Amino acid sequence: MTVVGIGMDLVEIGRLERALERRPALAARLFTDRELRDSSDRRRPARHLAARFAAKEAVLKAIPVDRPVALREIEVVGSAPPGIEFRGELAEVARTGGWTTRISLTHEREMAGAVAVVEVSER
Repeated sequence: MTVVGIGMDLVEIGRLERALERRPALAARLFTDRELRDSSDRRRPARHLAARFAAKEAVLKAIPVDRPVALREIEVVGSAPPGIEFRGELAEVARTGGWTTRISLTHEREMAGAVAVVEVSER
């Protein structure tokens, strides 16, 4: 495997909470239905979503594409360990490119962060 990209991102949890409160439709633009459903039963859903938002941003920085990518094309799945599933056109790009994407999430009271590594198989 060859690493083709590494990305990281940090998100202030309170800032995301306030943005989602001010603009409820924002959640549907940023997160998939599954991500929203998985966070809804959490004590502080925005903390869970902030880690996922950081992961999406980290993946954006790591993937080898030169076109705009909608955040809903990147879905964070599971939690132990978390993974990435690509949606839409990006899923085909990832499949044909042979991408393996790994992420690590973390959060504390006020910040959430993620690191993403994209590898491709040597052919």
